Amino acid sequence: MTGYLLQENAPLIARSTMRVPAKAALLADVRRADALPELFGFPYLKSKPVLMLGEGSNVLFAGDFDGVVVTLGQTGIRVLEDDGSTALIRAEAAERWDDLVRWSLARGFVGLENLSLIPGAVGAAPIQNIGAYGTEVGEFIETVEAFDRETGTLQRIGTTRCAFGYRDSLFKRAPERWMITAVEFRLPRQRELRLDYAGVREELERIGAGDAPRASHVAEAISRIRTRKLPNPALVANLGSFFKNPIVDAALATSMHAEFPALPVFGGDRPTAKLSAAWMIEHCGWKGHREGDAAVSEQHALVLVNHGHATGAQILDLARRIAESVRARFGVALEPEPRIIGAQWT
Repeated sequence: MTGYLLQENAPLIARSTMRVPAKAALLADVRRADALPELFGFPYLKSKPVLMLGEGSNVLFAGDFDGVVVTLGQTGIRVLEDDGSTALIRAEAAERWDDLVRWSLARGFVGLENLSLIPGAVGAAPIQNIGAYGTEVGEFIETVEAFDRETGTLQRIGTTRCAFGYRDSLFKRAPERWMITAVEFRLPRQRELRLDYAGVREELERIGAGDAPRASHVAEAISRIRTRKLPNPALVANLGSFFKNPIVDAALATSMHAEFPALPVFGGDRPTAKLSAAWMIEHCGWKGHREGDAAVSEQHALVLVNHGHATGAQILDLARRIAESVRARFGVALEPEPRIIGAQWT
């Protein structure tokens, strides 16, 4: 019995949280990672572009995909080793990210609490090196298991080789080569909580966490903040933050902050600093802007939404004009966070 199902000319509207119409020349729903070598042994697949797709929370289909979309359905979380201080935890690629966060906290492991309520699957987390509220997932990844299309084998890739950066990784730079099948995390039982990101301490006070909050309190506080600030993809189609916060030279950040004192500037790896893309977009007048069903969220200026029947091309056109207005007013280039399929950003 094969471990995959194939469908030609497959609709993708339900395969992305932006829910825009698009089709794939071939869709392969893979139930087991060990079926990948057989699947990619077919000559047809060797000549076609390939897109590995999880929950589609970070992919914008701006057109049809004339290639093979591959999804993995294997789920599961288990402890591989536990010395009482830290544990090595393996999560299969199709596991929902927030389910892993909740699972780890319920068992006394900390570290992922600041990444609560981020949409998507575990397998997508290393690609973007997802981050929020002062934490990046790469800090806790020990090994990524991935299928290497160049060799036709499953590989185990250590954290150093993953080359994690700001919303970046080895896997993002070579998306057609690597297909993540599982991720192994090294999580501690005790760790100093990160509470200094804007709004976190205030939310902890609101929920009555006291002077010594636990990791579970932080997860609850951040979930509440995200629920207030960001539209739920299950209710309003979106991909979360559409733009990265731009990283600029520290001297430029200082001069911009002098000109625009309200512009949030976040410390980065010197000699750089990170600027708030949301603030600049909002101050260009885009927050809440709507063109048919393509719009900028009223809750958060970084989020583009589809109110029903927008196409990926319409969403992309809106995003390009937002970026151009920010460049014209502030002299800063914005880059999209999601992967764009069927078109080029520039």
